[in-house]
Amino acid sequence: MRYIFLFVFIFKIISTEGQQTNPDSVLYSNHIYNDKIKTVQLYKDGWNLSYPIIKLNSKEKLVLNFDLLADQPEAYYYTFIHCDKDWKKSDIFPNDYMTVNGETQVEDYANSFNTTVSYIHYTLSFPNDRVNLSLSGNYILEVYPDGKQEEPAITQRFIVTEDATKIDITIHRPQMAKENNTHQQVDFIANYTGLTINDPSRNLFVFILQNGRWDNAKRNLKPDFNGNNELKYNSLLDKNIFQGGNEYRYFDIKSIRNKTEYVKKIDFVNPNYNVYLYPSDNREFKPYFYWQDFNGKYYIAFQEGKKPEVESDYVYVYFTLPSDQLISGGKMYISGGLNNWAFDKNNLMTFNPIRKEYECTMLLKQGWYNYEYVFMKDGEINGTATLFEGSHYETENDYIVLVYYRNPRDRYDRVIGSVIANTLNHLAN
Repeated sequence: MRYIFLFVFIFKIISTEGQQTNPDSVLYSNHIYNDKIKTVQLYKDGWNLSYPIIKLNSKEKLVLNFDLLADQPEAYYYTFIHCDKDWKKSDIFPNDYMTVNGETQVEDYANSFNTTVSYIHYTLSFPNDRVNLSLSGNYILEVYPDGKQEEPAITQRFIVTEDATKIDITIHRPQMAKENNTHQQVDFIANYTGLTINDPSRNLFVFILQNGRWDNAKRNLKPDFNGNNELKYNSLLDKNIFQGGNEYRYFDIKSIRNKTEYVKKIDFVNPNYNVYLYPSDNREFKPYFYWQDFNGKYYIAFQEGKKPEVESDYVYVYFTLPSDQLISGGKMYISGGLNNWAFDKNNLMTFNPIRKEYECTMLLKQGWYNYEYVFMKDGEINGTATLFEGSHYETENDYIVLVYYRNPRDRYDRVIGSVIANTLNHLAN
């Protein structure tokens, strides 16, 4: 019976209007399935702009935050699903990778205070005294309503690493002339001394993520050199080369009393606040200019209060992108953590032929936001931001290298190494 529910659920998701599918399992990706749930964030405890990666058998924890737009709380429970390196469900049982003591209800929640939009703010920290994880690997955190595990409300990816492999990274401009000014190349050496690995060229797999994103990740990379317990990745091919992109656009709505740099107007039309941003400029051919950003993420904050998690209001934010004409062959989206890196009806832009601009309105919680404009060609699953953003080798980016090991005798993929490097510290010409 569970397989029937699962098939129906997947079919409903794939057929949802405006939803882009991707090569990863729909169930085992970052996704919000309930329109009433907003502002989902998963990060390492201590810094809410960090990536959801923790070390196995350590004191490190991850924190999940989300809001339910409602007047009364609803009961939510959670579980974990172990996945292979390609985000497909592992061929192991839950009791192989986690121990559970008692019910796993999300019990930490609070009502919003003095806001025009009522919501319930939920928080979950794990591993905890009820659930502990015993294996490294890719994981899905699944949050679901009481008694409806076959209908999850939220799925979020995170990684548990053994950190048993030493990884040295060098980031530089590609040597190929056509990409020298627009791309970044990630070279690295993975040293697995201390581990017994037979046939590492066959059983070790490496992934590279830019700013924590999986949509443009370099997957299942094989080394250019293997020997002396080291794997070297320094290919002249494009397998470890990324578009540098541009620094993300940003706006500040921590306060609805005062306009900030990119906010044109703030008004109140009962019952909601409306924030109108200045029309965005086209940066495709503009020279590179550095400013500090969050690499696409956002930070919840409320200038006039002390508890932003429950005092920050939800406001409608109006985006406009001038364009002389409708760009044929695809759709324009606002992209970033503000929509969980998804491409759906919530961040789809529509073209206004009278005003000659793309427009979009999003309901967002007060804070500090990064975003960019992405064009998605019809029939494709990965968008491009270069059309209005440009791309530069100097752009500040984070790169995450993950090393997976599949022991032929095991039924799951271990994460034996991970490292995060920033171009400001590693970029060499």
